[in-house]
Amino acid sequence: MKILVVAPAWVGDTVMAQPMFRLLHERHANLALDVLAPPFTLPLLSRMPEVRRGIVARFGHGELKFGERRRLARELQAEHYDQAIVLPNSLKSALIPLLAKIPVRTGFRGEMRYGLLNDLRQLDEQALPRMVDRFAMLALDRGSPLPKTPAPRLIAHADNTKKIQFKQILIKDKPAAVFCPGAEYGPAKRWPAEHFGALARQAANDGYSVWLIGSPKDAAIGDAIVEASSGACTNLCGKTSLEDAIDLIGIAALVVTNDSGLMHVAAALDRPTLALYGSSSPVFTPPLSPRAKIVKIDMPCSPCFKRECPLGHFKCMRQLTPATVWTQRPALRAAGENA
Repeated sequence: MKILVVAPAWVGDTVMAQPMFRLLHERHANLALDVLAPPFTLPLLSRMPEVRRGIVARFGHGELKFGERRRLARELQAEHYDQAIVLPNSLKSALIPLLAKIPVRTGFRGEMRYGLLNDLRQLDEQALPRMVDRFAMLALDRGSPLPKTPAPRLIAHADNTKKIQFKQILIKDKPAAVFCPGAEYGPAKRWPAEHFGALARQAANDGYSVWLIGSPKDAAIGDAIVEASSGACTNLCGKTSLEDAIDLIGIAALVVTNDSGLMHVAAALDRPTLALYGSSSPVFTPPLSPRAKIVKIDMPCSPCFKRECPLGHFKCMRQLTPATVWTQRPALRAAGENA
């Protein structure tokens, strides 16, 4: 059995597809599973043993590039896939499986995909409120009951971790607290830099080595946190690849993170995680680990799901104080963390 999965374009969503890959292997002995994904998410696939090969899709957000899609489809046609499972709901994402003449093309209804997909499923959003379960449902035959969805899991590479620690001159004789201050969706999902800075000072006083991890877009936020912390943390935002970020998070004694792709990475690595929520909701895409704790305050206007605070006060994050967040750490220790 050979299956091609068309993956989502976000880091967190890609992590949440991994349980579906596991279910496919449980259903099909000797499965060859390939995943078509954007270049920036391919490192995640290399940490999923269920994936035989990650295939790069060089299409920017919203780009049709029909000629390039057709050329890639011709290359994939030679693989003779038995089935394609399309996770995004866009019309464009369903084009390549059709052009590659894959006989069974599975996905949910969305954006006029009749004809492109011939195993078209109707999504019951009430019955499946979580994204991870929606993806998992596509691994099953139509109408089959969904078993308990396994939690996402990634593999960290210890040898690479040692290389990064040496390269970045990171302290090894203290437990590491990793802070992930970015959120690709927008500012409304980001805890204020001054709060992260205050938390970094507290963590350093309590014996942690504090590392900030994120993309190059988060470098300026990281600098602001270092300044707010009076130098109590090391800014690695933009200085590590996604593979490196996975391996550093993999040895963290504590992760404090916004609702972001790295939050899902931390949960998939089963690290003790404090997940900070404000404008978004943990119902649809929660961190799926018993060692992850959601930290939020209830505001009448939250969640608003906006990229920026529509009321201008940003109370859902500003009133979530560093002291409130730090008090959640003992609960994580009770769950099994001995840092």
